Amino acid sequence: MKELSEVIFVEELKYTEDHEWVTGSGATLKVGISDYAQDQLGDIVFVELPEVGATFAKGDQFGTLESVKAVSELYLPVGGEIVAVNDALGDAPELINQDPYGNWIVEIKPSDTSELEQLLSVDAYRQLLRG
Repeated sequence: MKELSEVIFVEELKYTEDHEWVTGSGATLKVGISDYAQDQLGDIVFVELPEVGATFAKGDQFGTLESVKAVSELYLPVGGEIVAVNDALGDAPELINQDPYGNWIVEIKPSDTSELEQLLSVDAYRQLLRG
């Protein structure tokens, strides 16, 4: 496992306490998991994705990641409708390990963009990981 100093962070993203990240500005948002999360999971071998068109509230479980170590739930950082899923992950879930910020999991149309204000900045996320 990586030391915290080796974990990659992306300044432009918003993060959750559950280690998801969000990017986008309004119409649609992409959601993935952080470098820290993929490192903690180890080799990801399966991704369970939701159906396009499904709607979820903020904090709802929308899928799972299965690694050689564990199964981890994915939680939606903001409520909304799933407008796309990254189908490439079905055949190659390891893409998340290779580039967790380049390989989003779902794209959503948020129902309330003000929920973005409750997410963590990169500095706040770093502080969370430091404990």
